[in-house]
Amino acid sequence: MAYDGHEDGRRDFHFLYGRWAVAHRRLKERGVGCAEWEEFTGTAFCQGLMGGLCNVDENDLGERGHGLTFRTFDVEAGRWSIYWVDAAGALGAPVHGRFQAGVGRFEGDDTCAGRPVKVAFLWEPAAEGGARWSQAFSYDAGRSWETNWVMTFTRSA
Repeated sequence: MAYDGHEDGRRDFHFLYGRWAVAHRRLKERGVGCAEWEEFTGTAFCQGLMGGLCNVDENDLGERGHGLTFRTFDVEAGRWSIYWVDAAGALGAPVHGRFQAGVGRFEGDDTCAGRPVKVAFLWEPAAEGGARWSQAFSYDAGRSWETNWVMTFTRSA
């Protein structure tokens, strides 16, 4: 992409624009010490909006439904806010953060099955042309973390 004069972070998610095949690995139960994972495939499509200040991706989770991620970049704070919209249309609590050395870490507070949790998203480069996202919850104010969902993205178009 040509230099557009914006090196403030608004281009951090440009790597995600386009169509993807997604391999999902998700814990069957969260926050109960479960070690059993379910694996399934899906697709995703991401596009930028407002010159990179926002982006949205739609996730087709196959028989598990759909979800949508909406991200906004706050130029003054130099950070991203990420929102998840579930298959029922409910908007989740945001996580906030930024990329450093090519890795994005985003944290926030939410609830899971009525329990308060700290949430962490991690975006990392994967195989050439791919990406890896993971989600972890902490039920003890950040002292320990349980990774409960991993998505590996392979470009499909």
